[in-house]
Amino acid sequence: MTRVIIVRHGQSSYNTEKRIQGRSDASTLTEKGRIDAGKVGKALSNILFNAIYSSPLQRAKDTAEIIYREMETHAEQSVVPQTSDKLMEIDLPSWEGMLSAEVKEKFPEDYRIWHETPNLLQMSVKNREGRREHFPVLALYEQARQFWQEVLPRHQNQTILIVGHNGINRALISTALGIEPQRYHSLQQSNCCISVLNFSGGLGEPVQLESLNQTQHLGETLPSLRPNHEGVRLLLVRHGETEWNRQTRFQGQIDVPLNDNGRQQAQKAGQFLKDVGIDFAVSSSMVRPKETAEVILQYHTGVNLELQDGLREISHGLWEGKLEKEIEQEFPGELHRWRTIPAQVQMPEGENLQQVWERSVAAWESIVQAALAKQLKTGLVVAHDATNKTLLCHVLGLSSEYFWNFRQGNGAVSVIDYPSGANGFPVLQAMNITTHLSGSVLDKTAAGAL
Repeated sequence: MTRVIIVRHGQSSYNTEKRIQGRSDASTLTEKGRIDAGKVGKALSNILFNAIYSSPLQRAKDTAEIIYREMETHAEQSVVPQTSDKLMEIDLPSWEGMLSAEVKEKFPEDYRIWHETPNLLQMSVKNREGRREHFPVLALYEQARQFWQEVLPRHQNQTILIVGHNGINRALISTALGIEPQRYHSLQQSNCCISVLNFSGGLGEPVQLESLNQTQHLGETLPSLRPNHEGVRLLLVRHGETEWNRQTRFQGQIDVPLNDNGRQQAQKAGQFLKDVGIDFAVSSSMVRPKETAEVILQYHTGVNLELQDGLREISHGLWEGKLEKEIEQEFPGELHRWRTIPAQVQMPEGENLQQVWERSVAAWESIVQAALAKQLKTGLVVAHDATNKTLLCHVLGLSSEYFWNFRQGNGAVSVIDYPSGANGFPVLQAMNITTHLSGSVLDKTAAGAL
């Protein structure tokens, strides 16, 4: 496995002024940006990197240098940062240096396209041959693909750090996971956030997003809401550990309760979210998520817990109650198919992913619609591994073939925003936050069977 940790540069002068940065190198790190970069270095100091790559633009390069120096004070790092032009920020030549408000005023139609269908945004660029049409987002995704194709073969089974920008980081994560360019705004990257990708091989081979947009090392519980947020925020949590998770025994719809560790995980998730305003809460009707939700809601008295059957775990049918080796004996080859082509597997006397998709997405959409109708701001949703992975695919416009691209640790928190209400795409603000469970930026939970 090749582990890739992706960091966005620290807060810059253009960030604070709300200017479009693009490839301009006029923007420099603020004092807060430099302090936060040091915090990233501290958070990553127990990880030994085989390579560190950064964008050559000053704000990213300086961030990488500060991270490196901080890591070096805690543990010896044998590699120094190197720059790659393939990590340059998105090229927005017509807007560079302008205030966002100016762009909105001077280029209203282009600004609308940028927000609604960013893959269709065109800009006219002058070069030696004259003028040509430039598609900034499409060019960025191609640049990201080229970076992966160059770098992944060099670092098989190693750990690398990438320090880039908002746009290129989104493109790197999207091209790895198969997310379309039209969903460019569906992933959030805060300044000095940490995201983790695990590659089994090269680009196009199985990959897992272990976490997205962690900001807890900066003292932020959750990423802040975007300006003009009109919609609802959903906190999607996986239930705490059960004894069967620990044993890697398939649970499915057998109602196994939390074990002591699972109750502790629920307690830690509750403490983590205790200062977050929660207006409503929904759980799968099964015991383990219900118990997890009730523990979290101890800090939110007055919030009623609604139960939804549509959020129940996948029915594994005849696999339920069995260990992996028992399933392999009784159903030879099926476990391998489940791990490689999950969308094509029909659980014997159970469900397939399409059935899970239909009921869980229907439940999710009803939760979103009800919250928007009542103008509720933040909701807690507690469910299961397979349910959550299916919902993450739905949120990012992926089919259930991409089911294994997402990790969901026991007690982990993911954040999904609907900034434009029912209009526009949802935004995955953060995914699989587990720092409250282990204090590490890496997911230390034993994922266990479903």
